[in-house]
Amino acid sequence: MIRLRNFASAFCVAAAVLVAGAANAGEPAVKIPAPASDESAGTAASETAVLAGGCFWGVQAVFQHTKGVTQVVSGYAGGSKDTASYHTVSGGNTGHAESVKITFDPRQVSYGTLLQIYFSVAHNPTELNFQGPDRGTQYRSAIFTLSEAQAKIARDYIAQLDAARVYPNKIVTQVSPLKGFYDAEFYHQNYLTLHPREPYIVYYDLPKLANLKTMFPMFYREDAVLVTGSAAD
Repeated sequence: MIRLRNFASAFCVAAAVLVAGAANAGEPAVKIPAPASDESAGTAASETAVLAGGCFWGVQAVFQHTKGVTQVVSGYAGGSKDTASYHTVSGGNTGHAESVKITFDPRQVSYGTLLQIYFSVAHNPTELNFQGPDRGTQYRSAIFTLSEAQAKIARDYIAQLDAARVYPNKIVTQVSPLKGFYDAEFYHQNYLTLHPREPYIVYYDLPKLANLKTMFPMFYREDAVLVTGSAAD
C-alpha cells in the first residue's frame, strides 16, 4: 500500500501543494452530462448506494458534503466478512475494495446524480486497480448495486459516458451486486474532516471538495454529515 506515509515524501508533497495551489493537485475533475436514465423520486425517504473509487477517505468526504446525503460510512465490499479489516484488505488479495456506503434521500438527490458526482469529482473511473498513488485491486473503481434498477442505471450511464467519449480512456468501473458491506475501523471514519492538514489529504482529497463545490454548487453543502461512534463500531 502506498499512502505517502514516509514523512520526508509527505513534507515534499505538502511544500509542492503550497507552491502550486491545492486546487491544481490530485486527479483533475471532468465535466460530464447527467445520466440519460435515472430513478424516479418516488416516495421513499431513504436509499443506499455503495461505491468504491480508491482510498475511501476522499470518497467519503465528497459525499459527506453532498446535499441529500444523510450518512456516509467508509468500509469494505467485494470480499468476505472474515477478511474485512484494514490490515488484511491492504494486502490486495481479499476481493474487497475500499468503499463507502451512502445513505441518501432520493427526494433530494437521485442515485444517478450520486453517480454523476462519483464519476466526475470523486475519482477517475478509467484507472484500472489504482487511484493516484494507491495501487492494488482494493483501490479499484466499482459500483456495488442493491437492486436491478441501480445496476441498470449504472451500466447505462457507463455506456452513455463511453459513447460520449468524455474521458480519453475507456471506463473500467465494475458493476456487481452487493454481497456485503463491512464498516471500516473507526479511525478511518471522517478522516478528511479530522485530518485536513495531512499531506495526503491536502494533495489528493481537498481538491475533490473544491471541485464538488465548483461543479455541483446546487448539491454542495459546507458542513459534512459525520459518522458517529454508533454508526461504525
